[in-house]
Amino acid sequence: MSKQKILLVDDEPDILEIIGFNLEREGYEVFTAPNGRKALEIARKQKPDLVLLDVMMPEMDGMDTCRELREDPNLKDTLIAFLTARNEDYSQIAGFDAGADDYISKPIKPRVLVSRVKALLRRQVAIEPVATKTNLSGIVINKERYVVYKDGVELSLPKKEFELLALLASQPGRVFTRESILSNVWGNDVIVGDRTIDVHIRKLREKLGDDFFKTIKGVGYKFEP
Repeated sequence: MSKQKILLVDDEPDILEIIGFNLEREGYEVFTAPNGRKALEIARKQKPDLVLLDVMMPEMDGMDTCRELREDPNLKDTLIAFLTARNEDYSQIAGFDAGADDYISKPIKPRVLVSRVKALLRRQVAIEPVATKTNLSGIVINKERYVVYKDGVELSLPKKEFELLALLASQPGRVFTRESILSNVWGNDVIVGDRTIDVHIRKLREKLGDDFFKTIKGVGYKFEP
């Protein structure tokens, strides 16, 4: 069985060394990069399962790096988690807007970080409803290829947006509670807040249209074709 690949991106050599050592000890294949530009080069070559990405870096910061990673169709399945210092001027919402799957605050004990990494990678298996394709009101969701079309035009959706759309569209008209959405899309092992769902719904509305997504106040969301 091939090792899962992790790309660790940080401009502090000590962090690369310590975190890299602990991840390799757990059996992961680890690649490191000191900045965003080098990270993009390595990611396109190695296609990692997970990118652990610092926010404040020279040449290209973590936000811009995350956006460029999300624009590459060959990296659609790659998970991205920001590594953020607690004193940084950083918004979780901005990170999720850029396409991140999670965020991890520094400093963090290596054992805790490894636990978070394992939880993230457990969520890498995509939601797979029975049908390979869903076609609703001009929206085609191809779950095998991880592609969405609207009126014949292919749309680029980050992994979590795709999974959220696939979940809601799997049962049109059904109200999915926030708890159900968090469990199915992010998993119980990943700590995210309700605002995370709201951000992803907002992004889907921008790309597919407001009318498809209905907010049920105090409960959750539903998809209406």
